[in-house]
Amino acid sequence: MPRRPGSNERHERRSAVLAHRDLRRFLTGQAASLLGDGMVGVALAFAVLDLTGSAADLGLVLAARSVPLVAVLLAGGVIADRLPRRRVMVAADLGRVAGQAVMAALLIGGHARVWELAVLQALHGTATALFTPASTGLLPSLVPGDLLQHANALRGLAASAGNIAGPALAGVLVAATSPGWAIAADAATFAVSAALLAGLTAPARRRAAPRSVRRDLLDGWTEFRSRTWVWVVVAASFTANALFAVFLVLGPAAVRDEAGGATAWAAIVAAFGTGSLLGGLAVLRHRPRRPLRAGMLAVALFPLPTLGLAAHLPAVAVAAPALLGGAGLTVFNALWQTTLQRHVPDRALSRVSAYDWFGSLAGQPVGQAAAGPLAAGVGLHRALWLAGGVQVAAMLATLAVPAVRDLPAAEEPPSRELL
Repeated sequence: MPRRPGSNERHERRSAVLAHRDLRRFLTGQAASLLGDGMVGVALAFAVLDLTGSAADLGLVLAARSVPLVAVLLAGGVIADRLPRRRVMVAADLGRVAGQAVMAALLIGGHARVWELAVLQALHGTATALFTPASTGLLPSLVPGDLLQHANALRGLAASAGNIAGPALAGVLVAATSPGWAIAADAATFAVSAALLAGLTAPARRRAAPRSVRRDLLDGWTEFRSRTWVWVVVAASFTANALFAVFLVLGPAAVRDEAGGATAWAAIVAAFGTGSLLGGLAVLRHRPRRPLRAGMLAVALFPLPTLGLAAHLPAVAVAAPALLGGAGLTVFNALWQTTLQRHVPDRALSRVSAYDWFGSLAGQPVGQAAAGPLAAGVGLHRALWLAGGVQVAAMLATLAVPAVRDLPAAEEPPSRELL
C-alpha cells in the first residue's frame, strides 16, 4: 500500500512544482488574468447602469458574453488539439486585450453605447472559449505527471484569490475614477498573461494530420462518451451548475429583508470565496488514491449555502456552510482537472475538456431562466430546498457508478507526441 506523504514530502512537492519556470510563468499569467476576470463583473455592471440604468440592458450585455462562450467551446477544443496550444492562448489573450481596451476607451471618453458593449463582450466570450480548452491541454506539458494535482491546486488558488480581490479592486477603481478605468485595468491583466505565455519554452507537439472539423468533433465526442466516468460527472455538473444558478438568483431575494440586505449577501459570497482558498490549500496537502471519489464527496458540500438559506438561517449563519461549499468546489475542480489530464490522451484532451466545459456551463442559463418561475410556482424557500436537495443527490449519485467511485489516480498522463 502506498504510504501517505509526510509534511516534508508535501513541502518538497510544492517546491518542486514551483521550480518549473514555465509553470511559474503560466500561473503568474493566470493570476493576473483571473484577477481581471474578478474585476470585470463589478465594472461592467456599473458601466451599463451608468449608461442606461436598465437591468435589462445589463442582462443583454452579460448574455452577449456568455452565449458565444458556450457556443464556441467545442470549436475551441478542436483548434487547441490541432494547433500549438500556447499560441492559441496568446491569440485569445490578445483578443481580450483589444476588446477590453476599446471598451475602456469608449467608456472613459463618454461615447459608449450598449450595443457596442454587447459586441465587445461577445468578442471576450469567444476568446475565452478558445483559451479555456487550450489551457487544460497545455498544463500537463509544463510539469511531470506526479505534480499535476499540485499545479491544478495552485491554479485554483489563483482563481480563488482573483474572485476575492478582483471585485474589491474594481469597487475601489469605480468609486475613485470610473468603470472605464477598471475595464482598462482588466485589459492590462490579459496583456500580462499574453506576454508571459509567449515566453514559455514547453516542447511543441506533433501536429495532427489535417481533417475536417466535423471529424475532429466526432472523434472528440467518441473519446468523451467512451469514458463513463467523464460523462457521468459532466451530467452531474450540468445539474449542479443549473441549480447553483437558482441560488445566485434567489439568494439575494432570500436575504433582502434582513438587516444589511446587500451586505449580508456580500458576506455569504465572501465566505464562499474564502472557502475556495482553503480548498485549494487542502488539495496541495492531500493526494487521494481515488480522486473522483474524494472529489464528488467534497463537491457534495457545494449546495450547503443553498440549503442554509432554504432553512431560513440568518445570513451570518449561512456564511459557515458557504465557506464549506467554496472549499468543496475547489477541491473537486482541482481533482477533476488532474484526472482528465492524467487519463485522457493528449491528442484529444482539449476536445474532451471542451465537451466538459460545454456540458457544465450550459446548465447556468437554464437555471437562471428557471429560477423565477420555480420560485413563483412553489415559493422561494421551497425552491431553494429543491435546488439544494437535487444538487446533493446528483453529486452523491455519481458514487453509485463504479467507474467514478473506483477510478485510481494515474501517476503519469497518457503518452504525448512531441517534436
